[in-house]
Amino acid sequence: MGLKTRTAFGGDRLERLRNGGMVSRSRIKLWMIRATTSILLWTCIVQLTAFSEPWGLLVLKGWPSCFSQKSASVALDVQLSPELPLRVLPPKRVYKNNGYLMVSCNGGLNQMRAAICDMVAIARYLNVTLIVPELDKTSFWNDPSEFKDIFDVDHFITSLRDEVRILKELPPRVKRRVELGIIYTMPPISWSDITYYHNQILPLIQKYKVVHLNKTDARLANNDQPIDIQRLRCRVNFSALKFTPQIEELGRKVIKILRQKGPFIVLHLRYEMDMLAFSGCTHGCNTEEVEELTRMRYAYPWWKEKIIDSDSKRKEGLCPLTPEETAMTLRALDIDQNIQIYVAAGEIYGGERRLSSLTSSYPNFVRKETLLESTDLRYFQNHSSQMAALDYLVSLESDIFVPTYDGNMAKVVEGHRRYLGYKKTILLERRLLVDLIDNYTSGSLTWDEFSTAVKDAHAERMGNPIKRLMIPDRPKEEDYFYANPWECLQPQNDDEPFPLSSSI
Repeated sequence: MGLKTRTAFGGDRLERLRNGGMVSRSRIKLWMIRATTSILLWTCIVQLTAFSEPWGLLVLKGWPSCFSQKSASVALDVQLSPELPLRVLPPKRVYKNNGYLMVSCNGGLNQMRAAICDMVAIARYLNVTLIVPELDKTSFWNDPSEFKDIFDVDHFITSLRDEVRILKELPPRVKRRVELGIIYTMPPISWSDITYYHNQILPLIQKYKVVHLNKTDARLANNDQPIDIQRLRCRVNFSALKFTPQIEELGRKVIKILRQKGPFIVLHLRYEMDMLAFSGCTHGCNTEEVEELTRMRYAYPWWKEKIIDSDSKRKEGLCPLTPEETAMTLRALDIDQNIQIYVAAGEIYGGERRLSSLTSSYPNFVRKETLLESTDLRYFQNHSSQMAALDYLVSLESDIFVPTYDGNMAKVVEGHRRYLGYKKTILLERRLLVDLIDNYTSGSLTWDEFSTAVKDAHAERMGNPIKRLMIPDRPKEEDYFYANPWECLQPQNDDEPFPLSSSI
């Protein structure tokens, strides 16, 4: 009896041990399944974050960090804060895609900026997909910057999605066609009407699927374009082309430093070595400098004009004002000698020797290099377009903008300041100024006579509302669209039409 009891009791214990072992093995299997599933899930999430496509990012949008309670609270704050509303993107424009347009912009920052605006308008009109433009890396400035290094590329693409489809690169199958040489490359004809692109460029895109326009400066006419095209050019320029957050932040820092000390003028002193060599303007230079500038002009084959009469060109108003002429002009206009003058320019040719007249007349003479620490500009050095972008932002904010030459930056900033409410821009009439300066220095005019004449000549040249000058069959001599995009602006008095511009 006792033996049976022990045997039965031992058998129950053995059964329980067996059942317990099975349960343990089941639990281990379940744990392994859960662990494997978790690993696979997190692998998928990590892979999703590697994609730049918006759908991949949306999967994780709003998820708090698994590693930091602080990160989770920040994410929650961003979602709930009424001060940070979710951005509503414009709806995508749906259209039959006729092909792909690639463009290579040439020139400096503002020449490329205007070209980008033109190319967006052309792509919209042709119903094609635009690939993010390639920027010039072979010009005199040798700037290696890509589009994304200067402009906020994601904002550029999404803000225009209701007008035109823009991609960062060609789709794989189309890219393979390009790699096989199935692409048509050409420079479009300068100052062409939009119908030229419909009649000449669109058939090429439909045939080859991809057309590459390898020069884009001044390729769309200033005038007589459909009003929707003109306004789209403005929308790209004033809204879609935002600089990168790094450039915007540094621009705000410079502006804050200047504002803390009061009002300021931005002087776009276009007196760099390349400008003087290209234009042949050597007034005020010594013999050695004249020879150096001439050698430089001959060293670059794309500067076609080699033999230049500097004196006659200056008298025609085709040279930038020298630093000495600029100082006299500012004084004649009664610009307060205590005001800050921020110089938006590269290295001034002749250095401190040529700047002495300006700095003695206006001691509060500053530039970004003197306002910022060297560490602030470390990542911008040797990137002329990024440095120019910083000057552009400061120029827009200034109380007065004074360009000494009507180059691309002067024109584009002038137009942008008109758009911001006709902010004062003194448009110097160089041909008249050099004549008045020569008469004053020769003793033919007193200072008061000289100053009065300068003020009278510029009373209506302050960036006030006016229509562009149109010259049929001479588009290069017309007023530039981006300097005065009046189709996108409103007169200061809505009851009065724009006055017409006249040649000077």
